[in-house]
Amino acid sequence: MGNDKPTPPSPARQRKTRQLEAVLSAVRGVTDFQSAADVFTKLQLKDNPVGLATVYRNLAALADEGILDTVRSTDGTTLYRECESSEHHHHLVCRNCGKTEEFHLKGLEKTLNEMGQEMGFSALNHIVELTGICSECADKEYPVLCILSLLQDLPFEQSDEPI
Repeated sequence: MGNDKPTPPSPARQRKTRQLEAVLSAVRGVTDFQSAADVFTKLQLKDNPVGLATVYRNLAALADEGILDTVRSTDGTTLYRECESSEHHHHLVCRNCGKTEEFHLKGLEKTLNEMGQEMGFSALNHIVELTGICSECADKEYPVLCILSLLQDLPFEQSDEPI
């Protein structure tokens, strides 16, 4: 993942406004994904009044321009972060802590394009987001997960009698 930082949208593509610049500054340089509500709160604390609907609209526009990455949290909330790379990429997201890594798979791009063409689709676009447990969380939870897994496989009989 290179250090190529995407540039803000050109005025021809999207008009630069004070609100857009404020939203962009609130997410720029932050490594964690943030919700629109998080960005809104940050702007309010900086005494930079931008309406919540405007925050949502500008985050969506910046994501459409490829300046921000988006992922969905486990509760379905869209989260935003400045792209680490200007190239098309995918995400691997920890279901436990939200840690996110970008990855590139050139072979996948070719396969998906061929599949779409075979099915009669053109102008393809896609998002690949893999979820799992990162190594840090796995190290913390492994003993508990092993015990739960073993207990599920044991042939216990249900009983109404108290233990």
